Amino acid sequence: MSELTTWQHFIGGTWVEPASGQYVESTNPATREVLYRAARGNATDVARAVAAAREAFEDPRWRDLSQTRRGHLLRRLGDLIAENAEDLARMETRDNGKLLREMRGQLATLPEYYHYYAGLADKIHGDFIPTSDRQVLNYTAREPLGVVGAITPWNSPLTLTSSKLAPALCAGNTVVIKPSEYTSATVLRLAELALEAGFPPGAVNVVTGFGAEAGQALVDHRDLAKISFTGSTATGARIASATAGRFIGSTLELGGKSPNIVFGDANIPNAAMGVVAGIFAAAGQTCIAGSRVFAHRSVYDELLERVTERARTIRIGDPLDEKTELGPLAFEDQREKVAGYVDLGRGEGARVLTGGRATDGGGLGGWFYEPTVLVDVHNDMRVVREEIFGPVLAVMPFDSEEEVVRLANDTEYGLAAGVWTTSLSRAHRMAARLDAGTVWVNTYRAMSPMSPRQGFKTSGVGVEHGTETIREYTRLKSVWINTSEEPVADPFTMRS
Repeated sequence: MSELTTWQHFIGGTWVEPASGQYVESTNPATREVLYRAARGNATDVARAVAAAREAFEDPRWRDLSQTRRGHLLRRLGDLIAENAEDLARMETRDNGKLLREMRGQLATLPEYYHYYAGLADKIHGDFIPTSDRQVLNYTAREPLGVVGAITPWNSPLTLTSSKLAPALCAGNTVVIKPSEYTSATVLRLAELALEAGFPPGAVNVVTGFGAEAGQALVDHRDLAKISFTGSTATGARIASATAGRFIGSTLELGGKSPNIVFGDANIPNAAMGVVAGIFAAAGQTCIAGSRVFAHRSVYDELLERVTERARTIRIGDPLDEKTELGPLAFEDQREKVAGYVDLGRGEGARVLTGGRATDGGGLGGWFYEPTVLVDVHNDMRVVREEIFGPVLAVMPFDSEEEVVRLANDTEYGLAAGVWTTSLSRAHRMAARLDAGTVWVNTYRAMSPMSPRQGFKTSGVGVEHGTETIREYTRLKSVWINTSEEPVADPFTMRS
């Protein structure tokens, strides 16, 4: 991939020029160099992609393919991702600034998404329902929905696209993907690998461009059976309204302001590393970031010292360098947003213990921001209540379990939470009482395609990962069959 590369839409198994003839430039956030141009899609391009997906859905090559064969295709796609892992990792690192070593870790596990759903493909089935009439057979069947639209963000394009694409294909749907305009290249390459794996043309389509143009057109398309979206809560609310009005489903993985809670009996060195990983990994650009830390007053000073000292020594620089620990923010507006929130926090009375400044990454010239720790904060401040999506941590003390449960749950979000304690009984109590779809105890950011993930409150609707997500991509049909050969009785004649 170079600055001379031009990516078209991927529709019906072929590269298609944008109807408008226009393109969007993508920039390396570490250096600000232009990497490539991607097609600027609009409603015409989306309509073509949905038509190709609909045609593929109805094509016997896909419609009549056995579930076991679908599984074989998914496994092959996972294998191809593994074979191309290094190239994909480097493409994504250059596209969004995520550390290469982190991307290599993601690419090492990403094939597991496809292998997992490959094994699940022929386990999708209905049930036999016993009824009071033994001569009437009732059974259920799970059927694919049709054309699924997937709108994915810029922070983890391959992983978050795969969490939608793998189960959608497993269930027998076809898919139109609209990736972020900032990070289109790896998703386009993924679609190309799907065709190479043997999926029929049109099973996987990608239309690139802006959300207000291509994304909105996809949400509004009448032939779409479902939308799966990962992104901001505000955009998710608009999508939920649009899909509800057409009575189609939506799976929405949205924002978070997750608490990371450290009790007095915790292993403090471990907790400190968990806090650092929870907020500074991926430069804080993750919906599950542990951006609010509550530390018991008895360990508050020690934890704060350890976290602050590590934050000060985090190595900022080129994400392609193996020694780098913190890369850039993904684009200029995101850095301005982060800087604006830190300035807002200062205005609200917060004190910056470390960080709080933009930097050029040691001369690279990109959109870097220092790891930042804020203290003298409370739950009513905007920097504590609103999602910043950057390397900014707010640390607060607490005195009792009751108090910290109240503080942790005092948020519109409910995506994730962390608990650090050596008390097994407290771990279970907290897991039950925290208003979050995922609760980690003595770890943070652990995940697997086998484990379902759901956001509570404004953090989302629906389930991703695990077997439960298959319900998001299928519809349930109930079938009744009269097995009796006796004449059907006249409904208006009274039976004795």
